[in-house]
Amino acid sequence: MRYFFHIGYNGTQYSGWQKLPQITSVQSVMETCIARVVKLPVAIFGCGRTDACVHASQYFFHIDLEPLDVEELKFRVNKHLPADIAVFDIIPVHGRPNARLDAIQRTYDYFIHRYKDPFLHGVSSFYQEPELDLEKMKAATMLLSQYNNYRGFYRTTSKPKTTICKVSYANLVVDDSGERLKFTISANRFLMGMVRIIVKRLIEVGGNNLSVDEFESYLMTTATPKDVRSAFPQGLYLSKVTYPFLDMKPRTRFDQLVNRENTWREI
Repeated sequence: MRYFFHIGYNGTQYSGWQKLPQITSVQSVMETCIARVVKLPVAIFGCGRTDACVHASQYFFHIDLEPLDVEELKFRVNKHLPADIAVFDIIPVHGRPNARLDAIQRTYDYFIHRYKDPFLHGVSSFYQEPELDLEKMKAATMLLSQYNNYRGFYRTTSKPKTTICKVSYANLVVDDSGERLKFTISANRFLMGMVRIIVKRLIEVGGNNLSVDEFESYLMTTATPKDVRSAFPQGLYLSKVTYPFLDMKPRTRFDQLVNRENTWREI
């Protein structure tokens, strides 16, 4: 029987989702805990990769197991998991759907705070910029859904088969103080490092180190850029994954960690 696990995790203590030798990953922790419960070796297949220190407020993986009581399994796996990983739901699915290949949309949120706050450490990225031109950053953000070739926004060590991504939504909002920002982007797929590279260039636009026209030129380019820099990982969350057969609301209000008043407003 194939099951989809709906989970969330705080990625601060992990070297990303993917299991690799001699690192602590979310995937390896999950496999170890499930194997302990079912008393068999298991292999799980995630909906995508997240980098070291990146969080997921909604994440799915699939696994094949003998039919079992899902509520009992959820209780027992959660009992063995560390506090920074949680299983929210276990969903039996018909056929052989794939957690990565069958996803039709993913959404990421990236949080920025502009003053040093020890209580935001690890859940938002600190950028001590003297001034950020939010209007220019917003203008650049609005360009993202107008293009579909993201050759200028990916980690050059990867070799994707295609750099085409259909961005359906992108937005930048601010809290009432103007010192906390939230960038949101949804697309059918993302290239390796794409969201953090976009955010870094948006910060360069806000700091007047990159014009809006120069930002747009990265969306228009057919050449791989030589200089690719990324924003810090700590402020990034995989926040929503959607399937044709499964569209669940996130089970955690992660944004309240960053903005307890939850008063985001448009720029």
